[in-house]
Amino acid sequence: MLVQSVSGAVPRLFFNKVPERKRTKNRVHLDLWAEDVEAEAERLTRLGASRKARVQDWVVMADPEGNEFDILPEE
Repeated sequence: MLVQSVSGAVPRLFFNKVPERKRTKNRVHLDLWAEDVEAEAERLTRLGASRKARVQDWVVMADPEGNEFDILPEE
């Protein structure tokens, strides 16, 4: 399910039901879009996030509590 404003403006939240039960992964995973993925990853690192991995054209990050999220290039 995609949740967004009527105008289509960001932020948008997408909820995807998965068949497996929670084991170690978060049940909510945010994907953030940025004009400059690297600059946004650096900005979030300065605010306390940590970089986990680079995957193709996006970066996997984690907040200070270890919850993972992705930064993707704007479409």
